[in-house]
Amino acid sequence: MIEYRFDKTELEGFATALLEAAGARPDDAVCVAAHLADANLKGHDSHGVGLLPAYVRHARKGLVTLDAEDRVIQETAVILQIDAGGGWGAPSGFRLTKRACAMAREQGLAAATIGNCHHLGRIGAYAERAAAEGLASLHFVNVTDHGPLVAPYRGSDARFGTNPVCIGYPAAGKRPAFLLDIATSQIALGKVRVAANRGTRVPTGSLIDEKGMPTTDPTGMAGFEFKGALTPMGGHKGYGLAFAAEILAGVLSGSGTIQPGNPRRGGLQNRMFSVYINPEKFGDPDWMETEVQAMADYALASPLMDWDSPVLYPGDPERAMAGKRTREGIPLDEKTCSLLNEAAEKLGLETRLENA
Repeated sequence: MIEYRFDKTELEGFATALLEAAGARPDDAVCVAAHLADANLKGHDSHGVGLLPAYVRHARKGLVTLDAEDRVIQETAVILQIDAGGGWGAPSGFRLTKRACAMAREQGLAAATIGNCHHLGRIGAYAERAAAEGLASLHFVNVTDHGPLVAPYRGSDARFGTNPVCIGYPAAGKRPAFLLDIATSQIALGKVRVAANRGTRVPTGSLIDEKGMPTTDPTGMAGFEFKGALTPMGGHKGYGLAFAAEILAGVLSGSGTIQPGNPRRGGLQNRMFSVYINPEKFGDPDWMETEVQAMADYALASPLMDWDSPVLYPGDPERAMAGKRTREGIPLDEKTCSLLNEAAEKLGLETRLENA
């Protein structure tokens, strides 16, 4: 497998040019491009620039409202509900986070929803933004506007999206921010796409084929004409979390769940329910910081099963990967690079990923 390496700035510039050529407003293009490239930098290639061909296709087919403006459905001292008007996910998601963080700093808590928006991308980025403001946060997300991807526990066909759940907590003591960002499927759809592009297999038990039988071949789920289904993380536990995300994100946002009575236009939309928490409103900040540090020290001191695989603090893998890729460059496989350059060519751009 051939891989090429790029720095984050190069990928951001390329992504910005593609998105603007597809009709995105300059500020939106910059925000979405930075969000995608940051996902690559932190090792989440499933949510990185490899999504651009799909994003461009959605924009050109009218599946993203390019001139959308956020509309406030409800705003109280502790509740914020936003309808993104069908616009890009990252700009609306970060605007929601900024406003909800301000509410939580003042009131101690804020509950926020966003609906009717394009793909929100890597959800951990919103928890990171909150943690940088000294806030804890919880996020539940569902996925709509296309067919389902994940089978329910004991089911043999897809009925859910990958429905991520994310929890963040600010840095405490010598520990950086805590970040748990997981799909409720065993693996994210984007990881299946990356495996298909690289010609590799997916882990046993993470996929079933169109007949409901286990498979490790990712090609049936590589595009947007899905054949088969992902399986839920942890059996009934992942299934229950995926269902909870449908209710919390889809219902409380007012934008709907993945059930077939709602539109499936072949696009990619998210709804998100978030809770932002100011720890300082819940007790002595010094004691809390000491307790988090002590708990982290205790957990990470567990004797290792494998000396090559240390116990990690949630968020450490992203930080380690960001350091590595900042030094060595962000790897993209040959097929992903080819698809990105083809998208640029179709848009009439001279911009290319040069060493691909």
